[in-house]
Amino acid sequence: MIKVTRLGGKVFYVNPHHIEYIETNPDTTLTMLSGKRLVVQEDYQSIFDIIIDYRRLIGAFKNEE
Repeated sequence: MIKVTRLGGKVFYVNPHHIEYIETNPDTTLTMLSGKRLVVQEDYQSIFDIIIDYRRLIGAFKNEE
C-alpha cells in the first residue's frame, strides 16, 4: 500500500496495483480499476516515485529486470 493525501489533508493508503491511470488536470487524480477517482495532493512524479519504491520493497522488480 502507498500513502497519499486527499486535498483536505486526510491521509489514506491505496493499493498501487489497483491504479489504472493517473491524470493531472491540474489536481492529481488517481483512477482505480473499479472506476473510482481519487484526487490527491501529491504530484505525478511523487506518486510515480512512491510506486517504484513500493515495488522495490516487495521485490516486484526481480521478475521485470
